[in-house]
Amino acid sequence: MNSTVPAKEFVQKTLDEMPDDVSVEEIIKELAFKRMVERGLQDSLNDHVISQEQLEKQIASW
Repeated sequence: MNSTVPAKEFVQKTLDEMPDDVSVEEIIKELAFKRMVERGLQDSLNDHVISQEQLEKQIASW
């Protein structure tokens, strides 16, 4: 869901792409997945990223 697509339209489009017998849990998972992908793409376009080295340091600190 990019900033130009209203949330309701994003949800409706996702529902329309899914089979009729889909469970509520599957709908929620799909919406969450699509939203995370969209946010990641937006971060990348806005250069809000970190290097592989920075990522490895963060993971090591966990």
